[in-house]
Order: sequence, then C-alpha cells, then structure tokens
Amino acid sequence: MPGTNVLSDIRIADMTTVIFGPYCTQTLADMGADVVKVEPAGGDDFRNVGKYAKNRHMGPCHMTINRGKRSVVWDMKSEEGQEAIRRLIQRSDVFIHNIRPDAVARLGLTFEEVKAIKPDIVYVHCLGFGSEGPYAGRPAYDDLIQGLSAATSLLPKVDGNPRPRFIPTAFADKVSGLHAVYATLAALRQRDRTGEAVHVEVPMFECITHFLLEEHFYEAAFDPPVGPFCYQRQVDPCRQPLQTANGYIVIAPYVDQRWVKLFDVMGAPEELKDERIADRRGRFFNMDYMMERVQHYFVNHTTEHWLKLLAEADIPAARANDFPDLQDDPHLKAVNFFQHREHPTEGGYWETQPPVQFVGQPKREITPAPSIGEHTDDVLSELGLKED
Repeated sequence: MPGTNVLSDIRIADMTTVIFGPYCTQTLADMGADVVKVEPAGGDDFRNVGKYAKNRHMGPCHMTINRGKRSVVWDMKSEEGQEAIRRLIQRSDVFIHNIRPDAVARLGLTFEEVKAIKPDIVYVHCLGFGSEGPYAGRPAYDDLIQGLSAATSLLPKVDGNPRPRFIPTAFADKVSGLHAVYATLAALRQRDRTGEAVHVEVPMFECITHFLLEEHFYEAAFDPPVGPFCYQRQVDPCRQPLQTANGYIVIAPYVDQRWVKLFDVMGAPEELKDERIADRRGRFFNMDYMMERVQHYFVNHTTEHWLKLLAEADIPAARANDFPDLQDDPHLKAVNFFQHREHPTEGGYWETQPPVQFVGQPKREITPAPSIGEHTDDVLSELGLKED
C-alpha cells in the first residue's frame, strides 16, 4: 500500500473513535504521520462493526479506517494510564479526540490542561456542535446530524416520497473528518509560525450544514429571497441514471448543442421537431419530457453500445456501477486502486489506496490496521515507561 512521508515528522495522540475522528487520523497517517491510537481494553467500538474474518475486534470497518496507526491500551482512570497519556502528549504535535466536554474535563484533558503539558500542542476537538451554541455538549451521531442539517430532506425532493430519509452512507461523519484534516494541517502551520498552542473545534452540525448549503442555499441566499432553497438541477427527479438493455448509464450533455447531438446519436433528430423541445428555451424548460424521450431509445441497446457512440460524439457519459463492479473498473485497475494484502493476523484482504497522490515524493508501505493494544509495549518504551 503506497503512502507518503510528507507528514513523517508529525506525531498524533489520537483518542477518537468510530468514524468522524478516525477518518481524519487515517488520512493523516496515510501521509506519514505517526498516529498512536489510544483505546480502552475492549477497543474502539467500531472494531466490532461487520463480520470478522478470524479474530474478534478486527471487523472490516476497523480494517478500512484504522490502517497506518499504532494501537495502545491504557486505562485513563488509572494513575498509570494518566501518566502514559501525559507523556505521549509531551512528545506529540497533535492531540485529537471526540470526547464530550464534560467527560474530557473529568479526564483532565481540556485544552488548558493539555496546553499545560505541551505549550505548543495542536488540540483538535471533534464535536457534535460548536461550544458556543445551545446544543453544545449534546451527543452527536451521523443520523442526528443528517436530520438536523436537512440532509434527510433531499431524497424526498427527488422521488416524491415525503418521508425524510438518510443518505445511505455515513457522509456526515466522513465529511466532518475531512474538515478535521484541513483544520489540523492549518493549525500545525499556525503553531509553526507562532510557537504557541492552537485550539481547534470541528463541529459536525456546522460542518455538514456548511457543506450542504454551498449549493442548496440557492436562491434563498438573497435577502429577500429570489427563489427557493435547493439547486434545482440537483433535486430534479428526471436527472437520474437511464436504463439500457443490460444495465444503467449516466449522461451529462449539459450544454444545448450536446442535447441536439444526442438526438442525432440516437438516430432520432425528428424528436426535436416537437414544439416543446424545438429550441434552446424549450429544451431548458422541458427537461423532464426530453429525458423521457431519451429513455425511450436508450432501453433498446446495451450500455456498451451507448458508451461507444457517446464517446465518439464527445457527450460525457459513464456506466452506473454497483459496488461489486468497482474492482473490475478499468481505470481503478490501471491505477492499482484496489490492492490485495496479507494481514499478520487476519489473512488476505482488499485495501483501497490513498486517493491523493504526491507526485515525485517517495512512496512507503502503510502498515495494516492494528490489533487491540498491539503497540502498547513499544510506545511505553519510547515514553520511558514500562508496562504495568
């Protein structure tokens, strides 16, 4: 698994769990940071999501989100555990956690307390809600944030089913995790310029609301509003994959001359004689009818047939894959995106490579996801402590 060493001089004390924080720290580990994952005796709960291959606490989701890290098991309520985390913080550049404010105060790991241990620490708190609002301190999960941020209202706008529904991926956790990545890197830059500690809050609710409103504030962004919320093209029920004779295809002929060319490719230029789509304005305002006519023709031929014709006509198109199709995708194969590896305890497994490449930088192997406490002895030794 090729990673890079661009962050090889950065050590991170990681007390995050589940997805939000661990997605951030895995991304940093892929870039070379030494991430020490501090876990309780039973490990991060996300270790147990999905069926494991050989050993408990080594489920598939742990394998995909905790690679490149070192795991230590310390009891944070014991004097030994408290001493170990203090020494780790002293030798770290970043302390990151997603512990609720009241609980982190009980552990003695608030920003001011950690700053007293390491005066130039970058302290990253992965929160559900910003500390200055009335929701501060509440528990937060992907489901709750999707609901509060209006993400659950998007699918109903497309398919007409009025029931709010989740977007079927932990997108609030993962998008917030990427916000935490850039926030951590920016804080390290500030630390290097000033030599002082930097306190960073990464609140999920604010991150996801910001993410969604980039386009979905739409015409309600003006005061007074000039139109509704939601970028209309994104919630257009007609803008969906098209059925072919053997699957589904996605097309993007989003300039008028390409729509005209599309009907030529389909062998149906006469369709454009219909007054509803006979000119540019008609095609713009009658997209639903136009897509209905396109679907009428696409179902008669295979996906491969249409991809060939559309490529020749320079009309953007792609097949609509299902997850099992991805490992056979020719592009992902060519870039070695999926790599088969052998885990020292779990055997064979597939891993995706880091999507961002640092061109010209040396490559290195990323270590596989650790067993619970696999590196406890090594890290304690580095910290000048012996295992108790």
